[in-house]
Amino acid sequence: MTETTQQKLKTQGLEDTMSRGGLAARMVQKLVDGAESLNLKHSAIGNPAVYPTDDFPWAREVEREWRLIRAELDKILVRKGDLPAFHEISSEVRSISSDQNWKTFFLCGYGIKSEEAIAQCPETWRILQKIPGLKSAMFSIFEPGKHLPPHRGPYNGVLRFHLGLVVPPEPDKIGIRVADQTCHWEEGKALIFDDAYEHEAWNHSDKVRVVLFVDFEKPLRFPANLTNKAVLNLAMFTPFIREGYKAHKAWEKMFYGEGRKHR
Repeated sequence: MTETTQQKLKTQGLEDTMSRGGLAARMVQKLVDGAESLNLKHSAIGNPAVYPTDDFPWAREVEREWRLIRAELDKILVRKGDLPAFHEISSEVRSISSDQNWKTFFLCGYGIKSEEAIAQCPETWRILQKIPGLKSAMFSIFEPGKHLPPHRGPYNGVLRFHLGLVVPPEPDKIGIRVADQTCHWEEGKALIFDDAYEHEAWNHSDKVRVVLFVDFEKPLRFPANLTNKAVLNLAMFTPFIREGYKAHKAWEKMFYGEGRKHR
């Protein structure tokens, strides 16, 4: 099976929030459909499901500073019970995760920054600036027993970067499948893959697993690089980004307000 046929040009397993009613939404969806085809044809680095980390020199730089990120994460995890489940912030994941076992701590997403979160994690934010085309970043927390079913992301113009931060040494119980490849996280090690391929992830251990979860622009040749930037810039105007921003601001008010009371 070829890369193109494996990477189906339709969202699977996620709510297709960009196809909601309205002329503007239909126009955006038409642009997205065309851009996905261009992205496959004009990739500067091919279209594998999982990429060699050495294809991205900056990834090694991030790996070298992983303990600084882990130290800031540890402070956040003191209040893990107060962190939001992913579906409470991002409506697009409700069809694949609706429990409290996938928690998140957002730093940024498609043009929107959490200044409060960045203030809590200044070293993490500094290190994230090493990633060209950074679009979103968060801590992704899988509680014991969490299993995300097979799905694909909403758009193939970004690649996903995971940096293992808290990973129980039980590869037989913790992992991620991308297309036909099964991978395992390691603390301090990067994993880069294309979430436009079908993938699923699991933590069948009895301990928490945490990764730094980043989306960044896929390296593309002309003209796809320009079209891709246009699509990604439009993302902040889509319903799921606007709704996510509103939900996150409400959560921040509670989280940081309560935190100040306990100081």
